Amino acid sequence: MEQSLVQRVRPYLVLLPDAVISDVTAAKIHGMPLPSRVKSDDLLHLTRPPGSPASERAGVHGHRRKLLDADVVQLEDVPLTSVARTWIDLAGRLDVDSMVAAADWIVSQHHRDYGEPRLARLPLGNLQSYVGSLRGTRFLRRMEEALELTRVGVDSPPETALRLLMLRAGLPEFTVNCRIESPRTHRPVWADLGNGDYRVCVEYDGLHHLTPEQQASDNERDALTALAGWRQIKVNRLQMRQPATVLFPIRTALRDNGWRG
Repeated sequence: MEQSLVQRVRPYLVLLPDAVISDVTAAKIHGMPLPSRVKSDDLLHLTRPPGSPASERAGVHGHRRKLLDADVVQLEDVPLTSVARTWIDLAGRLDVDSMVAAADWIVSQHHRDYGEPRLARLPLGNLQSYVGSLRGTRFLRRMEEALELTRVGVDSPPETALRLLMLRAGLPEFTVNCRIESPRTHRPVWADLGNGDYRVCVEYDGLHHLTPEQQASDNERDALTALAGWRQIKVNRLQMRQPATVLFPIRTALRDNGWRG
């Protein structure tokens, strides 16, 4: 049976009792979304206090940082950096968009009239306060820029990428996890991204939308969206490789509904 990441790193924590799992290793254990170029890093990252002896071993990357008690959490009886601390420690390796995707994942929460509520791993206000308390930290401006673009309610990194693409193309702001309802429909539906001013919504269809069950649910959602008088645009992974093909129908729908941007 293949070892879990926690099982792999546990012997090193016995040898280095003052060490804490951090950086990419902590992000993987938390389940934080990472770009493939970073996720492929197979080293075990450990942080020790400043002034500690060198801890370089085969397959291990050592870091020296001062960690506060609140920066460390316990999982399966091993210490690792919290999601917030992990996020700031990765700021030097992630570009702004990847930082936003990770922050969207951290703060995501919503409650719909179906399925289980989604709870934030850390509320957005707490993450903002944590970053606001930092002084003299490298890449602080990158963190601040990412937080300005972070929104609550995002379900996946591709949705983050789609939202940022639309925003940077000069389109009006779209609400994440947008509630759509109308007297003509018997229940509300939620769109990945929606603009109520122009009644246009955008859905990102990942691979899970290919199952018969999900397609049946999508068909009902599509019908209710149309009955509510909204224009819906669907986007998939292949289309995201060609931004112009994504933006054209969204821009056209907005203009048809009165946008003059």
